[in-house]
Amino acid sequence: MTRLGYDRYRAEVGRQLALLRETLAGADLSVTVPTCPEWTLGQLARHTGGAVRWVEAHVRTRAEKHVLESDVPDFSGPEGDDPAALDAWLAETAELIDTAFAGATAETPVWTWAAEHTAEFWARRMTHEVAVHRADAAIAAGVEYVVAPEVAADAIDEWLEIVQYVQRTDLSDNAAELRGGGRTIHLHAVDTEASLDAEWVVELAEEGVVWRRAHEKADVAVRGPLTEVLLAFYRRRGLDSGRVEVLGDRELLEFWLERASFG
Repeated sequence: MTRLGYDRYRAEVGRQLALLRETLAGADLSVTVPTCPEWTLGQLARHTGGAVRWVEAHVRTRAEKHVLESDVPDFSGPEGDDPAALDAWLAETAELIDTAFAGATAETPVWTWAAEHTAEFWARRMTHEVAVHRADAAIAAGVEYVVAPEVAADAIDEWLEIVQYVQRTDLSDNAAELRGGGRTIHLHAVDTEASLDAEWVVELAEEGVVWRRAHEKADVAVRGPLTEVLLAFYRRRGLDSGRVEVLGDRELLEFWLERASFG
């Protein structure tokens, strides 16, 4: 599939962090995040910023192995829930990661946990890491969540690639169960331009998960606005939210969502 490109990912990480800061402005940082109930909104923000700083350390140093969180400067962010301190830390985080990406190219070798060891892997991963956690923050704060259609579509592509990688490398027992029988799932965005090709068919084949961008009949289909299809696929909104329509074998879809929830 065609990616957005290194320069777009680099810009998007900064954009998503800026939008996260807007989402947090005026919000109660002590509220529990419904989609990540182990965290408050403040903890979610510090987790997201810490993940970006961890990646920044890898890209900046051209790391050849995993960098420990304890070796990342100001990884944990400000203590407590002072909004100004948190906002300043996130702003600095955006500046740091942009500088790191600017000093690299798409092909710059960098350690990653996946098969692809490049700076572009991290630029793409952080685009979607921040974009999805921004959705968590928006849901917790009770504000609207909007994401560019091409970013949402690429996030679905990337997640499917991660599921395949985890399955190939036996990193998750849950993912190992996502095979056999040729059962199929169709994701269908109903509000995008045809040129975006925002439809996916996911097959649980004998050899493992295979997928393609396509409009085909499947055992179960999820239809709705692209943003809502993304949030349902990432388990950020329930299937009964009224924002997507599920047609066909709902149990198959629930089976997928339960076993593709690692990460």
